[in-house]
Amino acid sequence: MFLRCNRRKKDGKVHEYWSVVENRRVGDGRVVQRQLLYLGQINASQHEAWRRSIEIEAGAAPCQVRLFAAEQLTPAEVDAIGVRLSQLRLEHPRQWGACWLALELWQQLELDRFWRPRLPPSREGTPWLKVLKTLVAYRLIDPGSEWRLHRLWFDASAMADLLESDFALASKDTLYRCLDRLVEHKDELFKFLVRRWGELFDASFEVLLYDLTSTYFETDELRGPQDLRQFGYSRDKRGDCRQVVIALIVTPQGFPLSYEVMRGNTADNSTLPGFLNRIEQRYGKAQRIWVMDRGIPTEDSLAKMRALGASYLVGTPKGRLTQLEQKFIDQPWSCARPGVKVKRLSVDEDVYVLAQSNARIDKERAMRRQRLRRYIKRLHALQAQGLTRDKLLMKLGAAKHDAGRIAAAVKVSIPKQTGSASFEFALDRAKLRQIRGREGRYLLRTNLRAEQPEQLWSMYVQLTEVEQAFKEIKHDLAIRPIFHQLESRIEAHIFVAFLAYCLQVTLKARLSPLASGLTPRQALDKFKTVQMVDVHIPTQDCRELVLSRYTQPETELRMLLQQLRLQLPAQPPPQIRSTQLSAATKTAEATTV
Repeated sequence: MFLRCNRRKKDGKVHEYWSVVENRRVGDGRVVQRQLLYLGQINASQHEAWRRSIEIEAGAAPCQVRLFAAEQLTPAEVDAIGVRLSQLRLEHPRQWGACWLALELWQQLELDRFWRPRLPPSREGTPWLKVLKTLVAYRLIDPGSEWRLHRLWFDASAMADLLESDFALASKDTLYRCLDRLVEHKDELFKFLVRRWGELFDASFEVLLYDLTSTYFETDELRGPQDLRQFGYSRDKRGDCRQVVIALIVTPQGFPLSYEVMRGNTADNSTLPGFLNRIEQRYGKAQRIWVMDRGIPTEDSLAKMRALGASYLVGTPKGRLTQLEQKFIDQPWSCARPGVKVKRLSVDEDVYVLAQSNARIDKERAMRRQRLRRYIKRLHALQAQGLTRDKLLMKLGAAKHDAGRIAAAVKVSIPKQTGSASFEFALDRAKLRQIRGREGRYLLRTNLRAEQPEQLWSMYVQLTEVEQAFKEIKHDLAIRPIFHQLESRIEAHIFVAFLAYCLQVTLKARLSPLASGLTPRQALDKFKTVQMVDVHIPTQDCRELVLSRYTQPETELRMLLQQLRLQLPAQPPPQIRSTQLSAATKTAEATTV
């Protein structure tokens, strides 16, 4: 087992990506390499830490482990017992490792301390806190519907063993009734998590990243005009489905501060004022910097933020660049980072920053050329079809829609007469020159006058963290589609996904100092390899020895546990159960005697 480095040259710079691999000899005598962990780009201290882990793992000597703990093997307490090894059985294999990790992350956030007084057991004895842990662990590990949890997943997991409970936790009605008890504690949970992340990771909440997304439903039933489920602009490209809009605030490190669920037809630029008020009510007034993409803030919103003393850094539509182009010409460029140049311009109460990225220029230019070639090829095909004017207009409209904004670079002359029609088109070189000149350029707007343009650009690109948060919530935690119909359960579904995302963010913060390539999903996949089985050993006195045992972790998982400073718990104690010998066993014993 050793560290392997793969080198890749990109943009004139050599990048090194590291992995933990081992050699395995196969049947024909060859040696093949198996990748155990992908680490990505790591620094010298991280490289040394992983190298030491490999040396420790390679030098570990096997040791004999007793069946029972040493303190239990006293002559006064334990009698000898005969077993029938020929009848040994392995039953009920179930996933254990990832479930244990989810509950360990739950304990690191001390969520029991928050939820225990708010989710006491019911009068019938239903342990709502354990039900919530089951829902959140399910959403983190193998997300799906509550019905699937009830029907399949719970029995295939070791949640009952870890929570010292039984299938009552996964009763269908119990799962839904637990959802009804959660959302009312949302605001208090936000405040608790802010304090806890500050204690664990020294998280700072001075810079807030704000963005919106949407998630859709499979059901189309509408209960009224105030229903959350409405048709609107779908980020999932599912305009045929009703949806809700989710607004999320995270820090540059990815820690979520708050979220809100709004109707699916809510306009982006109408969400900010309400969020400003809620954040101030929850956390008080403070010097916060709000970073947002274009389309969210309006002139009224920015004026209100200035009146409240809040700072902002927002993206600006490129149309405003037309108004400021001449003023930017005289401003000098400065280097924000290799391949990125920025300019600064003060106008009235705001500062504008023009950024130009060489990598983005190449990407946008390639996208523009591809779309333009496809659009022109489609126009040539329509010219040769001899269509009527009405059909021609329909097909031209569809082609223009597919081409997007690049269609403005082509002038199409449509005949006015009806019947069979032909058309002409030509490239608008002036428009194409304007589009080309704006490729790879971003215009930012802020009221932070003391900051340098390089710092403002670095702060703005941190918006990728909130985009990554939406990606993880939608893909890793499978928040979409939503099958619930009751409004309270819709919000509860998103709330459980938010709790699962909090566990994932905590794991991500633990993994980040170890290696950039270690992701929470990769770590969960490694922990999933640890299974639990029930070992049934019949005894000669008509009883049965039952040992629930989780499998020993593989080499790469042992290294990961060491790096995370986690220690697996002791194996569960054995159980002795009474059993009835089968008729075949009794006959065999009589024959033996």
